[in-house]
Amino acid sequence: GELFLTSKLWKDEMGYENALAAFERSLQKLGTDYLDLYLIHWPRTDDLSAEWRQLDRDTWRALEELYRAGRVRAIGVSNFLPHHLRNLMETAEVMPMVNQIEVHPHHQQTENLSWHEKYGVQVEAWAPFGEGRGGMFELPELKDIGEKYGKTSAQVMLRWHIQRGVVVIPKSTHIERMEENFNIFDFALTEGDMAIIAGLDKKQSSFFSHTDPNMVEWFCRMVEERKKQQDSSKDKKNW
Repeated sequence: GELFLTSKLWKDEMGYENALAAFERSLQKLGTDYLDLYLIHWPRTDDLSAEWRQLDRDTWRALEELYRAGRVRAIGVSNFLPHHLRNLMETAEVMPMVNQIEVHPHHQQTENLSWHEKYGVQVEAWAPFGEGRGGMFELPELKDIGEKYGKTSAQVMLRWHIQRGVVVIPKSTHIERMEENFNIFDFALTEGDMAIIAGLDKKQSSFFSHTDPNMVEWFCRMVEERKKQQDSSKDKKNW
């Protein structure tokens, strides 16, 4: 099979020089000389002050340079809202090709998807099942639709994403579920099915607010602490 290599630029690696250096580190860790897709993990903050707007733009300029040099085949962003995309568009020469965001039946982001379509940016769902939160796999609406086609709730969700034009990244460690995830091209949801699923939208994140700077900073601190713990464990093993 083919591998599609994607990596992300973390929040403390923002800026032109930092982004170029982070890219080289990612290639070194992966043992490759290119990436298929490179993403900015997050806009610097939801506070679009002049300083932060410029930092996002400078970071994007580095990705554009890597793209033109053929070091990466596609460039994009993650967790960007339409106003963050507009900020990049002010100076971008290459528009983001992908925006990886939270999309699933409980957080459908319908208006957000329409903006991406307008800007020509492909939406990619980083949690197409919402990680099963809110009893997603057991929702009677999804199970009833699935029974009509001999499909599981998971397959119904993946088909729903695809019919909305959303690229999916379904995560599984089980081979049988991986095979199941691929088996979604022999049926199609009707307008009635799509309307039923539209009724499941809670219009809010199943994880945390990506628009609240306090929550974003909390998440970043949590990740940094986890990295420190992992590094500490490695040092102890090496010792």
